[in-house]
Amino acid sequence: MAVVSVLRIIGLVLLVALRASAATLTLVVDHRAENAPLLLDSLRYRNKAGEVFSITRASYLLSGFALQRGDGSWLEMPHVAWMDAARRRTSTVVTDVPAGRYTALRFYVGLDPATNTGNPALHPPEHALNPNVNGLHWTWQSGYIFLALEGRWRRGSEAPGGFSYHFARDPNRTAITLKGDIDLTGDAVAEVAFDLPRVLEGISFAKDGSSTHSHAGDPVAAAIAANLPGAFALKTVTSRVAEIARPPAVTPLYLPAKFTPYRFTVSKTFPLPALPRDNPLIEERVALGRRLFNDTALSRDGTLSCASCHTQEFGFADPRRFSIGVEGRKGTRHGMPLFNLAWKSRFFWDGRAPSLRAQALVPIADHLEMDESVENVARKLQKTASAEFARAFDSAEVTPERIGLAIENYLLTLTSQDSKFDRAMRGDEKLNAEEQQGFELFMTEREPRLGSMGADCFHCHGGPLFTDHQFRNNGLEISDTDLGRYRVTENAIDRGTFATPSLRNVAVTAPYMHDGRFQTLEQVLDHYSAGVQRTDTLDPNLAKHPVGGLHLSAEEKKALLAFLRTLTDRAFLPQP
Repeated sequence: MAVVSVLRIIGLVLLVALRASAATLTLVVDHRAENAPLLLDSLRYRNKAGEVFSITRASYLLSGFALQRGDGSWLEMPHVAWMDAARRRTSTVVTDVPAGRYTALRFYVGLDPATNTGNPALHPPEHALNPNVNGLHWTWQSGYIFLALEGRWRRGSEAPGGFSYHFARDPNRTAITLKGDIDLTGDAVAEVAFDLPRVLEGISFAKDGSSTHSHAGDPVAAAIAANLPGAFALKTVTSRVAEIARPPAVTPLYLPAKFTPYRFTVSKTFPLPALPRDNPLIEERVALGRRLFNDTALSRDGTLSCASCHTQEFGFADPRRFSIGVEGRKGTRHGMPLFNLAWKSRFFWDGRAPSLRAQALVPIADHLEMDESVENVARKLQKTASAEFARAFDSAEVTPERIGLAIENYLLTLTSQDSKFDRAMRGDEKLNAEEQQGFELFMTEREPRLGSMGADCFHCHGGPLFTDHQFRNNGLEISDTDLGRYRVTENAIDRGTFATPSLRNVAVTAPYMHDGRFQTLEQVLDHYSAGVQRTDTLDPNLAKHPVGGLHLSAEEKKALLAFLRTLTDRAFLPQP
């Protein structure tokens, strides 16, 4: 026992010594343009072809980090980072770096082949490679987009068009080597400048094309690969920085003494969701949330529940154009379907609610909906549902916060993942010829210069969730009475942008768009085919197409409709 104890002590001493000789390198990227900070969404940059352009999205993956020693050898550091200029995601931390001085920093824009083709559904909820986090996976194709660079451009007095450059595929993985004195005898911060317009050097949107998906032989992708190394520069290395603050531990809220964990099942193709750690799923709370969702006590006159406007038969959507509140008051937007909400982080068409628990309480107090105070609802439920609250929480007390937590628990369980399409992906069923044609159109880019004539749907509705959860202007005219996301952010670029809905169950969730203007899927396809309105905030993935839209043929529309109907999950729709 004495020998074992001595060995343990020696091991601990060695571990402490190793940690003491390790450093932390924080990489901070400064997004630049023409020797100044990059201004997103600003139509002010000019290329050599005389085209003025803006950058609205710069999202990319870095990997293969390494530091060069004085003898010329490289210290490899397995690390992956996702950066995004619009989301202000500009730093990454590499830990346990052997302390010392180094002469260069190297990383790659893109991923190594094994990582690139690995299963994206295996990454933890907050991981840089979780598709629900970065939005950069090629969805049903293999691999990731290494760099998504999108924006708008104009030549002379012409209406602005859009560009969408998706730089990807294994041969295009590009090494970036930055020379400099990197002092890592202690923790350090390396600030790297990334000049985004330099990535586009020598490219004309009009002449060379307004989109790329990096297929072999594409000169646009080749130009981006050639420009990337010169677009990065090592600015400063600051040593001995303060230790990075750790996020506080999360404590589950009001758990009862006895509870039953809820068995949350996820399709193998779905990315792992970031479920709220302070509101873990338990059977008792899910049951209470289901009861509250269907309880008319939430409305002032006792006539409406959440289920009144979110009917399971219609994918928990409202079959009416506008929902009807107490006393017949008509709302201003269409009631969104409620499923696969565990993967969302912003709610309502304009994203004004940061969580499901917050979203659940808004309709209660809305004058056009339930027109009741949450405090009064709590008093009513204290009389009728205290026993259920006692089972779901640590006491029978009913509060607005606990109402929100219970409804959130229930809504998180509404998963839709077993459509005909899903069964076909598993090999349990087969798409017919027309459905398969529609799937291929849906998942194929429309790039006429390279002979690719798909329907380009996957840019906004890709992946197993069939949405990227972003806010986009999809070509509807902008109405001053409802400016969408702009109401929340007051950023000009958000005028007329609304949440991208999932296309799962789309055949049963009519009407469509934020204002329910389209009654049929045929009308939706007609809009994207020839009805797209060009405005200053039109999404680049639509603005890159000809005036009006995709100009789909009748056969293409018919095939797309056939595919969209395979996304209906019959097991999800009936009332339990």
